[in-house]
Amino acid sequence: MDEQTQLELEAAAFRRLRQHLMEDRTDVQNIDMMNLAGFCRNCLSRWYQEAANERGIEMSKDEGRDAFYGMPFAEWKAKYQTEATSDAQEAFKKSHG
Repeated sequence: MDEQTQLELEAAAFRRLRQHLMEDRTDVQNIDMMNLAGFCRNCLSRWYQEAANERGIEMSKDEGRDAFYGMPFAEWKAKYQTEATSDAQEAFKKSHG
């Protein structure tokens, strides 16, 4: 496989992951993702921002979140984020203490 094809496949997989997390599974909370996988939507938005910055594109944390979430982060939180359960908070403390 040539590099361009690999790049295009990786980009397509990323877009599908983003769609899955932002449209198909809005019920899954970031804290649950962190507890299970060690990363969440906020991590992905930060990685997006860091990639832009590494390429000389100025992008703030908030701009990275807006780009990844497809809407202002505050709007996402209001629509989809629920209060973390005490079990989820405790698991997070244990694994990220």
